[in-house]
Amino acid sequence: MHWADVIAKEVAEKNEHPIIATGISPTGILHVGSLREAITGESVRSALKEKGSDVKLIYLIDSFDPLRRRYEFLPEDFEKYVGMPICNIPCPCGKHDNYAHHFIQPFLDVVETLGVHCEIIWTHKLYAEGKFAETIDMSIKRRDDVAKILKEVSGRDKAFIPYNPLCERCGTFTEPILDSYEFPYVEYQCKCGHHGKADIRKLEGKLPWRLEWPAKWKIFGTAVEPFGKDHAAAGGSYDTGKVIVKEIFGGEAPYPIPYEFVQLKIDGKIGQMHKSTGSSVTGLDAIGMTPPEVLNYMFLRVNPSKAIDFDAGMGILDMSDEYDRMEGLYFNGGATEVEENSVRAYEIAQHNEVPKTMPLQISCRHLVNLVQMADDFEGVKEILNRTRDMSSANEVDMERLKRRSECVRYWLKGFAPEMVKFSICKEMPDVDLSDAEKALFKDLAAKLSAVEWKADDINAAILEAGKASSLGNKGAFKALYKILINRTAGPRLGAFLESMDKDFVLNRLNEASQ
Repeated sequence: MHWADVIAKEVAEKNEHPIIATGISPTGILHVGSLREAITGESVRSALKEKGSDVKLIYLIDSFDPLRRRYEFLPEDFEKYVGMPICNIPCPCGKHDNYAHHFIQPFLDVVETLGVHCEIIWTHKLYAEGKFAETIDMSIKRRDDVAKILKEVSGRDKAFIPYNPLCERCGTFTEPILDSYEFPYVEYQCKCGHHGKADIRKLEGKLPWRLEWPAKWKIFGTAVEPFGKDHAAAGGSYDTGKVIVKEIFGGEAPYPIPYEFVQLKIDGKIGQMHKSTGSSVTGLDAIGMTPPEVLNYMFLRVNPSKAIDFDAGMGILDMSDEYDRMEGLYFNGGATEVEENSVRAYEIAQHNEVPKTMPLQISCRHLVNLVQMADDFEGVKEILNRTRDMSSANEVDMERLKRRSECVRYWLKGFAPEMVKFSICKEMPDVDLSDAEKALFKDLAAKLSAVEWKADDINAAILEAGKASSLGNKGAFKALYKILINRTAGPRLGAFLESMDKDFVLNRLNEASQ
């Protein structure tokens, strides 16, 4: 049974209307690994919905978090905003509502493209609406009990501050004066010299993370939540949170889904990603180069407890091929016991809304050649209509094909290895050709003019001509690549030539044989 189904079964038995919560703090550039939490939450939502549950997925944006330092990708003048909540910091590009909106909006666009069915909730709005007031009040009044829990569960023995007021003069979070607390006001003395009061019912202060997280569970009645493995460590914020929510707030901790981090693999090297450093592969890049259903599948095919290497190179094509193979097994049967979970991951990757019939499959690997041979999607369709029967393709098939073509173009522009890139020479390139090569081209032009324009027949003719030539097959291949793409290697020649216009190929061979 797929892990999402296992979780859904257990949650459905205990909750009539389960709430699944995910979230993120948009303090910097959100990398591809940040997608794991949203996709994991969506997979459980989809599995619960399939079981008939009245389920809801919420995505909490921690927009009231402070900017802890000026990251390298920020202008120098952003140094003055350190310590301020990111919802109150200007947008770096001037096109969004604020700093938080600037970094989260591209990510939200990706989440929407992936088909994640969630309600977006901004944490700073919850504070402004007074939704945290009750838990803030409890945290302050029972701060000694909270401190005791933190010490017993996590071993933390340092001074604990249950609430951080927002200074009305300098706009940064500061420390409270708790002895004078009387609901709803908390006094504070800021380092800037200002003395004031914060109203806990308004956007004038916030809980620290170890209290804010369980407070959210209480506010929403969260039943399930995926989160990074760092929070799941012994004595970590989940361990302290599940005690605080029960003993301080009178609520229950959600079913935990701790997940391993996603590592970036480029040129065979593995590296960690973090939003504070900026990432060479953002969430927007990931959806730009990977079809949505394939990206969903990549995260769902393995248990959340296992690490994922996001290979932005040839791994993109390998994952697309694996997805297509699982799709074939879903519709045609024949999956082994080992493959059954991957086939189920294919289903969940469609949010359990699988097409009734087998979709048209044009692999991303094949599209790598086609999009480099055509100027646009119309050109891709023209080539496909020459080389295969497209009569059964419906509107959904063509939309998927167009999306895959766009992903391949994006991948080729920024992430594909040089070995797969090429450009067909529209005119005969200025290359030196030996007499043996010219003789090969003359013989091959005669052979190809007589064959049916199919990959296998074309390939057989090339092999026959190469064998008869002093160049041999290897030399024949190199010679053909030289006059077609001005390189010595390239795509598989049979399928490559089949995708070209026959007259174009014959004319090039005849010209090169002179």
